[in-house]
Amino acid sequence: MKLLTGFLTISLIVLGSLTANAQRIKTTSGNSDILKNETTVNIEFEYDGLSVGKYDKEADYIKAKTDEYNKKEPGRGDAWAKSWVSDRESRFEPRFINEFQDATGMTVKKEAKYTLVFKTTSIEPGYNIVISRKNAEIDAVAWIVETADKSKKLAEFSISNAPGRIYGGYDYDTGLRIQEAYAVSGKRLGKYVK
Repeated sequence: MKLLTGFLTISLIVLGSLTANAQRIKTTSGNSDILKNETTVNIEFEYDGLSVGKYDKEADYIKAKTDEYNKKEPGRGDAWAKSWVSDRESRFEPRFINEFQDATGMTVKKEAKYTLVFKTTSIEPGYNIVISRKNAEIDAVAWIVETADKSKKLAEFSISNAPGRIYGGYDYDTGLRIQEAYAVSGKRLGKYVK
């Protein structure tokens, strides 16, 4: 009985700490139910003004990491910098879209009546060095506009602390951790708007 009580206490503490750091989605303006009866939506992504980790400007982060990796192995930093940018289209965006579609039952089409714009405002890349780890995390804003007239935001949302981690801890690749943060955001934002 003492063992069961101890296990339950530890479980509650762990659960409490997980929910304390959980992703938060909040409607900041407009009608959050605008997509409720829609079957299709267009999704676009923006990254301008992005901060990364302790760097206010993404360009500063890319330069620092490129220099660091090139010192260790010539050319490695340049390859990393290309991957940092190409991961958006090849990894992050498809995971977001897949999870959003699964959560909403909607199909993503460019000619949909409404467009969801997902703008990442900050990325914490995290790390995993076997003996120590920190999950990736993203913050973003998203808004819904009419595809034919994108000048007026019909609804706007803030997304904070979207965690990026892989079960089992085999997320040594930065892109993989960040990809999972986009997957979590797509799934939870999809549930939120639907």
